[in-house]
This record gives sequence, C-alpha cells and structure tokens, in this order.
Amino acid sequence: MQPSEKALVPFVSVDNMMRLVHHVGLEKMITQIAARIEADFKRWESFDKTPRIPAHSPHGVIELMPTSDGEAYGFKYVNGHPKNTSEGLQTVTAFGLLADVYTGYPTLLTEMTMLTALRTAATSALVGSYLAPKSSSVMAMIGNGAQSEFQCLAFKAMCGIKTVRLYDTDPNATKKCAANLLGSGLTIVQCKTPEDAIEGADIITTCTADKKNATILTDNMVGPGVHINAIGGDCPGKTELHRDILLRSDIFVEYPEQTRVEGEIQALENDHPVTEMWQVMTGQANGRRDDRQITLFDSVGFAIEDFSALCYIKSAIEGTDFYVALDMLADPDDPRDLFGMLMRAG
Repeated sequence: MQPSEKALVPFVSVDNMMRLVHHVGLEKMITQIAARIEADFKRWESFDKTPRIPAHSPHGVIELMPTSDGEAYGFKYVNGHPKNTSEGLQTVTAFGLLADVYTGYPTLLTEMTMLTALRTAATSALVGSYLAPKSSSVMAMIGNGAQSEFQCLAFKAMCGIKTVRLYDTDPNATKKCAANLLGSGLTIVQCKTPEDAIEGADIITTCTADKKNATILTDNMVGPGVHINAIGGDCPGKTELHRDILLRSDIFVEYPEQTRVEGEIQALENDHPVTEMWQVMTGQANGRRDDRQITLFDSVGFAIEDFSALCYIKSAIEGTDFYVALDMLADPDDPRDLFGMLMRAG
C-alpha cells in the first residue's frame, strides 16, 4: 500500500544537511540563517514564548524547546551531556520539527545537531554585529570543542574578524580547531593560557562544556571596550564568568525568564538590569554606546532561534534532493476509519 502525499513529511538527515551546507557555502549559510533570526527577532511579540523544558539527571540534561508564531509551530529536542566526549560521543545532539498550526500536520523533520551549531554561530555573530566594537579584528576563542570553528567563521563572515586566538584546557582540541581553520582566511594563533588568548582581543567568546560554576574569565582579564560572547553557560549551575565581570558589563540576553535560570546572570539578583536583544534589533533599546563599554551577550539559546533555523531549512530544501519523504502520517480514505486502513493493510 503506497502512502499518499498527505502522509509524507520532508526529512533532512545529517548527510543531507551536510550536502546542503556545501551546496550553499558554510559562511553564506550562517549569514542567511542569521538574517532569518534577525527578521524573527524583529517580530518577537508575535511568538509564543516559554523557557525550555528540561529533564535533568546526574549525567546531563534533555530539553524540549517549543514556540509558535500562530501559523507554524516548531520544537527542538536537544541534550547536553559534557561527559559524552570522554566516551567518544557528542556533547550535544538534536533534532527538530515544524508543523502547520491550521492542521497540526508536521511539515518538516530534520537533524539539528549540525543545524544547532550553525544557528548558534549565526546568533552569536548577529548579536556581535550589534554589540561588538565596529573595528573588531581579533577574537579570543576560549573552548575549542565542537562549536569553535563555527563561531570563528561566523564572526569572520559577519563581523570582519581577521585573527582568532585559540585556547582550551585540552591542547588537542586547540590543535583540532587550528587544523580545521587552515585555509579559511583567518590568522590562527594557538595559545597556552586564557590570558594569552585574550591579549589584544576585541571579542572574547567563551564556549566550554563543564557542567559546573567555572571561572573561565576572571575580572582582571577583561579590559574596557570588549564584547564578551558567553555561550557555554546554558543550564542551572553552569557558568563561565566571574561575577565581578557581570557587574562591570552591560548585559544583553535572549529571553530573561530563561537566562536568569540558565545563564551567567544566575549569579546575580533576579532584578539585575538586562537588555533583551529583540529590543536592540528593533531600535527600542541601545546596544553599544561607546568605545569603553563592556558588552556581554549572555547567550543560552532560545526556541525562536531554532524556529528560524527550521524555517530556513524548510525553504532551502524546496526543489532540491537534500531531503527524503518519510511516511509519517496515517491517511485513511475516510478520516474516521483508521481501523479499516489498518485491516486493509494486512
């Protein structure tokens, strides 16, 4: 029994996602995803918003990230298990789904391990284009794991970064990142200490995975005028920055109700002032005001960014062979006769 067209849902596998990236071009695709995120942030008030729904365990966290703009519904399933690397597994894996609000039918199913790396980098660089010093040319990349190359290339494409200074507690991670960025057009400097990495940096990106209140940056390491892109803290009890850095910075967030629980600002009082990035993008709030201001993007990842990435993929695969049609939905001739459909298939 052949499935009907109504039963089929486009599915983008990891292999097809990688083919799509190479077809579009990595930096171009990051830039295009960023444009979709920016457009959706500028209509922020049209979305349903809720902090992600976590299931914590001693091993890590599994989360659902849902949102809807009233026409499409999207969610991402994602985990965070820092111990996985030592077992030869990814720290983060993910998949996502889009659905039509009118019918409730899914319209896209896709891997999101690769796509999350792309959308995270796109979000970081998009925010950097608003907050980083306009003359930025050097970025410190502290934490050289799975996200690091995407971050470096996103900031190159969107913020004009020319040099990246790499540091990780594991020298092999730094070597990996440096090797992967060869030929990218970036000048690569491998550093032995975080202090060395931030020397001369206009932008400091921290992306470490340990699920603990760590101090990757201490207060004396951060001078005036820098932009800090803090993306490693993303759940309760997991931070990267000394509290005093937060007190000296103007802090920008995605969704305060989520960031106050998961981000760097979990170390501060609940009424500590923060600015929402959608307000900066719509001109309702100021971003960078002067050359000495320390701006901090306390990034934890929010569902609207994933929604944007899903919508981008749905559009990008139209008319291509970068997906397969999955027989996901039962479609009986009579919508009330699901049992009859089952019996006729015997």
